[in-house]
Order: sequence, then C-alpha cells, then structure tokens
Amino acid sequence: MHFDASFFVAVGFGLFVLLLGYYGVHTLIAGTLDDRGRRIQAELDEASKLRAEAESVLASYKARAAAAEAEAQAIVAQAREEAEAMARESAIRMEEFVARRTKQAEMKIAMAETQATNEVRAAAADAAVLAAERVLRIQTKGEAAAELVVRGIEDVRKNLAH
Repeated sequence: MHFDASFFVAVGFGLFVLLLGYYGVHTLIAGTLDDRGRRIQAELDEASKLRAEAESVLASYKARAAAAEAEAQAIVAQAREEAEAMARESAIRMEEFVARRTKQAEMKIAMAETQATNEVRAAAADAAVLAAERVLRIQTKGEAAAELVVRGIEDVRKNLAH
C-alpha cells in the first residue's frame, strides 16, 4: 500500500472526528441546535399568538367602526325626521297665523263697514229731519205745524233707532 498525502489527510480527519466524539462535541452542537430550535419555535408561537390578538383587536375595531357608522346614520335619520317635523309644524303654524290675521282683517273691515253704514244712516236721518223741518216750516204755520214737526222728528228717530 502506498501512503500518500490523501491517506494521511483522511486518517487525520478520522482521528479528528473521533476526538470530537470522545469529548462530546456532537452533543454540545446538537444541544445548541436544539436550544436554538426551541427558541425559534417559541418565537413562532409568540408571533402566532400576537397575530391572533391583532386579528381580534382588528375585528373589534371593525365592529366598533360599523356600530359607530350605524349610530351616525341613525342620528342623521333622526335629525332629518325632526327637521321635517319642525318644517311641517312651522307650515301649519304659519297657515293658522295667516288664517287668524285674515279673519281679524275681515272682522275689522266688517266693523268699519257697519260703522260707516251707521254713520251714513245717522247723517242721512239728520239731513232728512232738517229737510223735513224746513219743508214743514215753510208749508205749515202755527201751533199745528210745530206739533207735526215734533211728532215727525220723534217718528224718524224711533224708526232709525230700530
């Protein structure tokens, strides 16, 4: 057999591996790798747990946002209904106000017409009495004339009073 450099490298490598095995380097390496694997697994578990919490919080915020949106829509709808009710009520009040004012104006006009009619009648009666008095003075003379004038005036006043 021929011992060349490759043979001695192979024998040296084998002795090196056996020496590492004798001192338990392989268990140290395996333990280190196992510890690292456990740490990585713990980090993955923690990340998974954090992700689940984040998803839960996100779902909670989405539910709150949806509830807030629904509440805002309800508030807007209620405000719209109240505004419409106030508008209807204002319109009804305005109509009632206009109707009252119209009725008051009509009553004032009717009273003014009645008063004017009464004033015209009174003026016409006074004029008729004066005219009748003048005519009777001119046409009748004496005590009979005076009595007729007084009776005529009283009759005219009685008729106008009714």
